[in-house]
Amino acid sequence: MSVYDVPADLLIQRLAKYLKENVPEVKPPTWALFAKTGSHVERPPQDLDWWYVRCASLLRKLYLKGPIGVSRLRKMYGGRKRRGVRPAHFRRAGGSAIRKPLQQLEEAGLVVKDGNRGRKLSPKGMSLVDMIASQIKRELRRESKVGG
Repeated sequence: MSVYDVPADLLIQRLAKYLKENVPEVKPPTWALFAKTGSHVERPPQDLDWWYVRCASLLRKLYLKGPIGVSRLRKMYGGRKRRGVRPAHFRRAGGSAIRKPLQQLEEAGLVVKDGNRGRKLSPKGMSLVDMIASQIKRELRRESKVGG
């Protein structure tokens, strides 16, 4: 059972909870309460735990696409910038809100650099994501048996 077998929102939510409770290296910096995640968004995130959600989302993306660099991740997390009466344009996400979580995940031993190709999950990170995905899969299977 792997990441491909479970819904992304459940996996990211569960990973974020795990990171918040069990990984002391991952913690939001002081500026995280006030910072926007890119020039395309109008306000900072409403969720106070957005840092952990971003870290969990990065772990999932590295699992699926890794090795991948910050530049491509900025493109993935980017979005439409509304420019008033002018037409909207795509803007990349802010690099700091991607680079700093990756550095914290590296410090925790969940992510490693792969030369010039970017970052990828370490074996420890792979097993963590697989473990949480298999827990979710088991719960979903149990619910379908009880409900059906």
